[in-house]
Amino acid sequence: MKIEIWSDVACPWCYIGKRRFEAALAEFPHRDAVEVKWRSYQLDPTLPEHYDGTALEYLSTRKGMAPAQVSQMFDHVTEQAKGEGLDYRFDQVVVANSFTAHRLIHLASQQGQQDAAKERLLSDHFEHGKDIGSAEYLTTLGHELGLNTDEVAELFTTDKYADDVRFDFEEARGLGISGVPFFVIDRKFGLSGAQPAETFTAALNQAWQETNPLVLVTAADGNDGEACGPDGCAV
Repeated sequence: MKIEIWSDVACPWCYIGKRRFEAALAEFPHRDAVEVKWRSYQLDPTLPEHYDGTALEYLSTRKGMAPAQVSQMFDHVTEQAKGEGLDYRFDQVVVANSFTAHRLIHLASQQGQQDAAKERLLSDHFEHGKDIGSAEYLTTLGHELGLNTDEVAELFTTDKYADDVRFDFEEARGLGISGVPFFVIDRKFGLSGAQPAETFTAALNQAWQETNPLVLVTAADGNDGEACGPDGCAV
């Protein structure tokens, strides 16, 4: 079973959704048969590489939200994140364009470190005030993840993986995805948002049952074996 997750590393609900999905997957009996692939999405592709201002100022000025409304939203999201063991610090968040960070995730995917890269980028952005648009930060992260040094350096001298990121954007539009996180199971089932773990569990079970339906095996003579039911047992 393949699960594709469209997500932006600059999306606070994406990290919360990641934790809730992981909780469901950890309890899923067939988790070893599940392939998870992170797909790129940008909430604001127009962002400059670096934005001179706080997260509160960004949402207030560029999104037209009242500062009090933004603060209330931050408090709510922080509380939800805390319930998943995450420590959001919106006062330290560095607003930056996430495009190159997505390219790093694609590079990490080639070296078996996609989930680790996604996890670090989300944590560093929302919990540790790291600049996800900084070449210095992304280079250090690449090294810490054990990625090939030369290939990490290419992210800043070439447009490698840029087409892969844009392809993810196009696929999202084709699937009608207009917000993240968005989870797609075997291109048949879609879940929008940071759903409760129970919802992910139900979706995993439903998708598995559809792909792997129970086949009833009968005896050669076509008769059912002896069994018990609500009305008693066969004699």
